[in-house]
Amino acid sequence: MTRARRELTAAVAGCGIAGGLALSAGGQAWATATVVRRAPLPPVTEELAGTELAALVPACGLLLLAAAVAVVAVRGRARQVVGLLAAAGGATLLWSGVQGLATTPGAGDLPDGVAAGATAVEVSRSVAWPVLTALAGALAVAAGVLALVRGRTWSGMGRRYERATVAAPAAAGTREDRALDAWRALDRGEDPTADDDPPPAGPPPGGAPAGGAPAGGAPGEDPGPPPAGTVRRRL
Repeated sequence: MTRARRELTAAVAGCGIAGGLALSAGGQAWATATVVRRAPLPPVTEELAGTELAALVPACGLLLLAAAVAVVAVRGRARQVVGLLAAAGGATLLWSGVQGLATTPGAGDLPDGVAAGATAVEVSRSVAWPVLTALAGALAVAAGVLALVRGRTWSGMGRRYERATVAAPAAAGTREDRALDAWRALDRGEDPTADDDPPPAGPPPGGAPAGGAPAGGAPGEDPGPPPAGTVRRRL
């Protein structure tokens, strides 16, 4: 495998893996909030997923999956544009992961029905999913920068499957087609074995000239007596 091929594979794998990690982490619970309400209302426990605390994480995951396909499909400057978009999506994921680690969710992040009448909110955060989001962002940034810097030198993956198109003469019909043609000719009352070309022009059999004139004279003339030794047959 050449260097360009290895770089292309690394960029595609980086975008694809980062996109999958982002979608997986975004659907998980990043925090669990316990809401204490006024008596006699009991406390309520609410899980806050990554899609609620960092709404851009799923969108960036989809963007990176699309970039993994586009890096292979396009070439030249278009591939650099895809790399730039992938790097931007990765930076957004990195920022979202860091924000998830640094920021503690509050009552404003809870649904309106849950936050109504709350006297206190206790939040238990999960560190694993924001960290995984940040790692996915860093991987996507690396893959995007690689495609941005080196993408113009990569050949398309589809080029190996390209073949020169050579015009081939029309192939003769298959045996089944020829059999069907023969049956159709028989239905029309034609002989399918007869040659399609007309017979060559020439004198008719027996040496008679064309036009029906008897040999040895013009049309309408008496051919005269038969040669000696010839016996006429009476019809």
